[in-house]
Order: sequence, then structure tokens, then C-alpha cells
Amino acid sequence: MTPVDDRGVPIVQMSRAKYCWWSREQRPFTKTEIVADAIVHGLGLAIAMIAGSVLLAYAIMWTAPEAVPALSVYLGSFVTLLGISMAYNMWPVSPVKMHLARFDQAAIFLFIAGTYTPFLALIGGTATGIVMTAFVWGASLVGIALKIIVPDRFGRLAIVLYLAIGWSGLLVFHSLAETLPATTLWLLVAGGATYSVGVIFHLWEKLKFQNVLWHVFVVAGASLHLWAVIDCMVIHRL
Repeated sequence: MTPVDDRGVPIVQMSRAKYCWWSREQRPFTKTEIVADAIVHGLGLAIAMIAGSVLLAYAIMWTAPEAVPALSVYLGSFVTLLGISMAYNMWPVSPVKMHLARFDQAAIFLFIAGTYTPFLALIGGTATGIVMTAFVWGASLVGIALKIIVPDRFGRLAIVLYLAIGWSGLLVFHSLAETLPATTLWLLVAGGATYSVGVIFHLWEKLKFQNVLWHVFVVAGASLHLWAVIDCMVIHRL
């Protein structure tokens, strides 16, 4: 017989409810879904480390030595995001998974700010660049703090904040358009659109392979932005 509390509520049910703020799993994922999700994360990490290493090598030796600190921040945030996400999504339901969830959600803010860093560095000497950098990193650090300190609050609001920071680059689009190659701009927009479409699957929790599809869009969007960085920091400087 399932044990109950003094109100007649099953203790197992209470235990599951305790985790509802951090577990996006409204239904148990199948083994196939978990394996597919691991493959998607592994592919993303491979892209980040292999293409990222090539980018950094070219930047250091030939094309953009002055941008190496900004590129290091960007690539570090990329690997951190996928590494923590993979650990969280592969970990079995437990208190450890609950703690990983804090960092998984916080890492999204870190990655958004990290992705902006190489591009804002190109206009960093201007008032627009300084203000935009302060806004992006300031808002992201607030988001990181909220997700680590009070992760059970602002669940849906955090998604709005992710998108708002992510698309805030439109505020300095003119400055970026004057600095970046046209292909880089198109890759940036395409990456942002890919992330935004992916949010549909992130919220569509009853769909089979929903979590896998969400991460496919994350990896695709991140890859487009990585190619944008390579385009402006390497290809157009050779």
C-alpha cells in the first residue's frame, strides 16, 4: 500500500510535486529519447570543440589576435552550456539532478552573453558597444543569479528574458551592420530565428521526442552563430 500523509495525499505524489519546478519531464522519457538526446548533445560538443579549436587557432596565429579573449569567453560558454545540459538531461531523477537543473538553466544566460561578446567586441570602443555590452552581461548575470538562488521562481518569465536578451541585438543592428559582413549578419539572424522556433518544442511537453527536438534547434542555432563568428573573425580576414 502507498503511504499517505495526514491529509491522505500519497507521499510519492508529494515527492514528485517537489521536483516540478526543475524537471521539464511531464512524462518519463523513453530510453530511445534519452539516447537520441545524448547523441544530439555529443554532436553539439564535437562541433563546439573541433570548430572552436580551428577558430581559435586561426585567430591567434593569423586573423584576429586582438579578439582572442572575447573568443575564449564565447567558446567557453558554448562548451559549458552543452556540457551542463548533457549532464542534467542524462542524469537520473535525484537530488543531484535538481542541483544540475539550476546550472543548466543559468548556463543559458551565460551562453547568450558569451555569444554576444565577440560581436560586441568589434564595436566595443563606441558608446553603443559599451552600453550594449553592459546591458547584455548585466541582464544575463541577473538571470544567472535568479536561476541559482531562486530556481523555483520565474519559470516561464525566464524564457521571455532569454528571448529578450537574445534579440536585444536589434537595438544595435545599425552599428553591427556597419561593422560586420553581410553574410555574418544573415547567419546571426538565422541562428536567432532557429532558437526562437525551437522554443515551441521546448514548451510542447507532450510531444514525443520534444526534448530531443528542442536540443536539435539549440545545437543548430549555436552552430549558425559559431559559423557567423568564423565568418567575420577568420574567413573575411584571410
